[in-house]
Amino acid sequence: MRYLDLSSTVDASAEWEANPVEHTILSPAEGAEHMAAQLRENWGIDFDPAVLPMGEMLSLDTLTLTTHTGTHVDAPSHYGWKTSAGTPRHIDELPLEWFHGPGVVLDLTWAPTGTVNADDLRGQFDVIGYQPRPGDIVLLRTGADALVGSPKYFTDFTGLDGSATNLLLDLGIRVIGTDAFSLDAPFAHMIAQYAETGDRGVLWPAHFAGREREYCQIERLANLGALPAATGFAVSCFPVKISGAGAGWTRAVAMLE
Repeated sequence: MRYLDLSSTVDASAEWEANPVEHTILSPAEGAEHMAAQLRENWGIDFDPAVLPMGEMLSLDTLTLTTHTGTHVDAPSHYGWKTSAGTPRHIDELPLEWFHGPGVVLDLTWAPTGTVNADDLRGQFDVIGYQPRPGDIVLLRTGADALVGSPKYFTDFTGLDGSATNLLLDLGIRVIGTDAFSLDAPFAHMIAQYAETGDRGVLWPAHFAGREREYCQIERLANLGALPAATGFAVSCFPVKISGAGAGWTRAVAMLE
């Protein structure tokens, strides 16, 4: 079995990030001093950190970030709390079996900034000679991960329109992934389209489809171009179990024989 990392890195030093990450590190030496201080303040115990090997205890990382930073899974509750399908579930309430299954990657690197539609996806099914089935995890390779670290990562990518999203849901797909910032078109693109047409359907159609039928998105994937074929691999993308959250980080991995 060969493992291929499909996840982007959470990096506090990244120059461009929608919601900046704060990452502070308590070094092992500082950890020893911290432990000694805690013992003294809370239990009245005097402890000399110098007795520890090299005078060090353990490091500690503290991060401030959103659940939508890095590669993450959006839960139904992220799409809205008022739905026609009842009360939407949070990330900690979803079935584990959704997040491990056969993978299917669709090449959308040819598509311009904006969205693709259902006919575009059907064309890709024909190209790979396969139509996704219930239980499959569908991954959209847009090529946007090549723009990570630049402003264009948030403005230049392809998403799904309502017809494309509903086509995948009609096929029984519960998890749709993308290497772009969002499964919808870029924010500015949608707003400009709405201003021109007055059509509310162009505003976050992929996300809002989740108000009608439960499904999850994996956003900010990476390395989809390294997959050797469109099918024939498994995907594992279990989200972190955060109580009551609308999303959870995941270390998405492809497993190839």
